[in-house]
Amino acid sequence: MLLLCNLTAGITVDKRQDHPVVGRFAPSPTGALHTGSLVAAVGSYLMAKQAGGRWLLRLDDLDKQRQVPGMADDIMRTLESFGLLWDGKVACQSRHLEAYRQAFEALQQKGVIYPCYCSRKEIAGSASAPHHEDDCIPYPGTCRGGISGGVKGASSVRSWRVIVPEEEICFSDLRKGRICQKLPIISGDFVLKRGNGEFAYQLAVVVDDYLTGVNQVVRGEDLLVSTPRQIYLQRLLGFPQPDYCHLPLVAGPDGSKLSKRDHLVSHQLGNVAGREQSLLVTALRFLSLTPPTELWGDSCGTILQWSVTHFHPLRP
Repeated sequence: MLLLCNLTAGITVDKRQDHPVVGRFAPSPTGALHTGSLVAAVGSYLMAKQAGGRWLLRLDDLDKQRQVPGMADDIMRTLESFGLLWDGKVACQSRHLEAYRQAFEALQQKGVIYPCYCSRKEIAGSASAPHHEDDCIPYPGTCRGGISGGVKGASSVRSWRVIVPEEEICFSDLRKGRICQKLPIISGDFVLKRGNGEFAYQLAVVVDDYLTGVNQVVRGEDLLVSTPRQIYLQRLLGFPQPDYCHLPLVAGPDGSKLSKRDHLVSHQLGNVAGREQSLLVTALRFLSLTPPTELWGDSCGTILQWSVTHFHPLRP
């Protein structure tokens, strides 16, 4: 694993210009993989390998309360059964807490973070409407100017938020093209750290990708709305911006996004053994790839080798 953060000297900027593609798959051990997450894993694997790069596995295990015992191991065994073999050691968010702290303190020194005393209920009551894309309620900036009179002490801090800019954050998605977003409208000043000391997803994922040298992020379209927030943090921290590619979502019969309970793909549940090739071909077909029928009886590794040379994210 490329360790780009010197924990004794602070976070440093990766100044390498020419480096191979490093992609990743980052599931949370809060439930088994499902068909949608398998598609995301396959898509990210194919893009990294097609470029001759590395494909990393990270377990997003910050949310301890929602984790399911044994699920991290199940996810790894399931990926292996499909021939999705990662490069290097498995990374875990729970091992990066010191790096999150350093990044948070660096932003504090920049003067772009402030304490917020508002509850979620208070924010919901003052905001115009939730943005259902990622269940984000735009924060109206109530505490941005501070709390006058010292009415509320540090013990009442519910979160720490970063001040967002008025100008649009834009980037070029490898599949969807140019995307622009005004953060004050979508999220407002968003949370980086909760009152209980836990670091929020947006900060964690930005630091995680930097620490492991990830420069290509391929994931589901449901996370597209979060990307401008992450790019904004990368700019504040001086981190290089990865290339992004957001794949179409696998939907349920009613057109909704698959949940952790839908179409599970789990080594532990025993619903993978003997079906690996057919499930892999199904995921590839969703990505507009149809391996020759003579390959279907071969190993998943052989099917993936064919797919690496034929995959293109823009294929309809």
